[in-house]
Formats: sequence, structure tokens, C-alpha cells
Amino acid sequence: VSTDPQGAVPLRASELPAAATRLSTAELRGLRNDLFSKEQARQRALITRTEKIEVTLEVPGHQGTLLIMNKGLSTPRCCARHLTEWHVNSSALALVDGEPWPMHRPLTQNCSLALLHFKMEDPHHVNKAYWRSCAALLGQVLQNAFKEEFSVELLTSPEVPVTSGAFCCDLVLDSQLDSWVPSEEALRSLTRDAHQLIQQNLPWEPLQVSPSFAIKIFSHSSYKQKEVEERAAESASGLVTLYRCGDHVFVSGGHLVARTGLCSQYDVTAIHNLGQTELGLLRRAQGLSLPVQLEAHHTVWRKLRGRAERLVG
Repeated sequence: VSTDPQGAVPLRASELPAAATRLSTAELRGLRNDLFSKEQARQRALITRTEKIEVTLEVPGHQGTLLIMNKGLSTPRCCARHLTEWHVNSSALALVDGEPWPMHRPLTQNCSLALLHFKMEDPHHVNKAYWRSCAALLGQVLQNAFKEEFSVELLTSPEVPVTSGAFCCDLVLDSQLDSWVPSEEALRSLTRDAHQLIQQNLPWEPLQVSPSFAIKIFSHSSYKQKEVEERAAESASGLVTLYRCGDHVFVSGGHLVARTGLCSQYDVTAIHNLGQTELGLLRRAQGLSLPVQLEAHHTVWRKLRGRAERLVG
């Protein structure tokens, strides 16, 4: 692929010179994934005997139903499996005692449980989680899109409302790519990568960890270490929430929906330059998505996409 600054994409097929010696993206991904798995297994091993908890459903048609589940092991998704296939496939997020809760996070005490989907009368919580999840998916695509010798530093994704018209992911690419201007074909290539992840229907797995462990996972990124410290300071428990999607591990400042397969229409719409920083050239990648239950006609989608191309401030 050409590296013409007018837009051809220096992705995996490009032939730009190698960057300085360092851990490749694949090596970092493998290291973080391995540490995540070991910590997940360590936490599960702490549960040496099965304790039961009572989960009271606040689900239409099942209001007040009592489920007896396993403390520290059973998740809202496990509870949904006691209902119908529709509840399993449509539930994007849960409310546990009225508070948002990821579908794959184990329940820890007697509680009430509501299951949230995209066609609810008040979709506020699920919309926020969906937009955040779409940004996380975009970050995963970008992390893996470029040749191994080029660094990709994913920064904190801006928390923008759905009404902004696009979700965002800020990043800094290898300085050798400063002159790269993404073409329409480059954006289509990134979109195809996103749809591959969507078709795999991968869970977004949450894991609460100590700040020291999170810093260990991101030992090769001073930016991520600083983000971990900030997230820990904001957390009432002092813990940091990591998520894993496939083999991609990252820090999140909020809850994500259950799985990539909840995304339907999804386009990477733009990558804007925001200017030089101490980390390098800051860029903002943007995208547009609608979930499986809310697909738009192609004429409406084109209008939404045009809006999503404009820089979100």
C-alpha cells in the first residue's frame, strides 16, 4: 500500500521503515492478556466454598421472582439464562440495587436485579454504556491496525453524549506516521476490522483490580500508569476496572455493554489531527454505531454518518 500523505493507509501492508526496538503491539497484547487471565484465576481461587445469595428480579413479566445464585460466581448474565433466550441476547447492562452493573461482573450479595436493553422507555444508562463500548471497540481496532513496528498509544476516550453525533477515541501514533492522512479506503479498512470483532460476538469482561496490579499490566506505558492512578483516586473502593475483549486489555472509566455482537451498524467515520502534545501528534478517531435493536434505514444512516465525520469538540 502506498504511503502517499494524501490518504493511503500505512496499515499492516505498508512498507515504512521499522521503529526503534521495543515490545511490539502483539507482545504487549500477549503480556497484558496473560496477566489479566492470571489475576482473574487468582480471584476466582479465593472462593473456596459456594455461598448462596438471593437475587430478586425487577424484570417485566418476572417481577419479584427470586433466584438463588452463587455469591462471587453468578453474574447478571447467569440470571438472564434462567429466563428466556431473548433476555440473554438482548440484555446489555444490569441494574443491581438500582446501580449500573456489567452483565459479566459476579454478584456479591443479596440484591435486586433489573436487565436493561436498548428499547427501554429510559435508555439513559444503556446508551452511555453503549457509546463507551463503541469507543473501546474503536480503540481495539486502532491498536491492532498498524504494522507491528509502529507504536500506537491509546489515550483516555472522551466521555461524549450520544447526542454529540459520534463516539471518540484519542490516540498518538508513531512519530513516523505524523504525515499520514487517512483516506476513505483507510476508514473502510478500519470499519471492516470493527465488523470482524462484532461478528465474533466477544464479551467485554470486567475485572476489578488493585492500582498496583493495573500499573503492572501497563508497565510499558507511562500514560496508562497515570490514568490508572487517576481512576483509582476517583473510585470509592480504590480499585480500578479493567476490561478484556478477546485478547485486548484496557482501563475503563465506566461500564460497558455485554458483548460486541450488540453492535450492528458501525462505521469509523474520521480521524482528526488535534495538534502536537508532549506525547506527540494527538489525533481523535470518531465513529458512529447503532445497536441490533435500533437499526436505521440507509438514507437516515448517511445523514447520521455525515454528522459523525465532523470533529467532536
